[in-house]
Amino acid sequence: MKKSMQKGFTLIELMIVVAIIAILAAIAIPQYQTYVAKSQVSRVMSESGQIRTSVEACILDGRLDIGDAAGECDPGATGSNLVTGASQTSYTLPTGTGVPQVSPDPLTETAVITATFGGNAAAAISGGPKLVWERSTDGSWVCKTDVDAKYRPSGCTDTP
Repeated sequence: MKKSMQKGFTLIELMIVVAIIAILAAIAIPQYQTYVAKSQVSRVMSESGQIRTSVEACILDGRLDIGDAAGECDPGATGSNLVTGASQTSYTLPTGTGVPQVSPDPLTETAVITATFGGNAAAAISGGPKLVWERSTDGSWVCKTDVDAKYRPSGCTDTP
């Protein structure tokens, strides 16, 4: 008598594999979404932080009106698909992008750079949260944000 050899997988073996994959996906997808949101907050922190140099130069030169005309401060912001905000100069931004808003204070020589999350930002941070760089009268900058603590990058504190 010849025994027949089993070929392939049984239904229960396939169901076990599918269940394991489903469990792994249920854990991995939320972790990935958190990682994406956190990396986007860090990116906006970096993009808006780069404007500090030009704003600092404008304040030191006494140019406290934002714009690109003679005697005005051009912060040199480039469009980001993670930020909402209209251009503060005559430059036209590409569709779907925005720039952080700069507001220097001529009386105290302080400044605030505000980046509002929107556009292609992750749903967890889009539509309201802000990342703010504030310049004090002594020339130091501090980062503050009101995004959830699990997305907040180190070096950026909670907005008071």
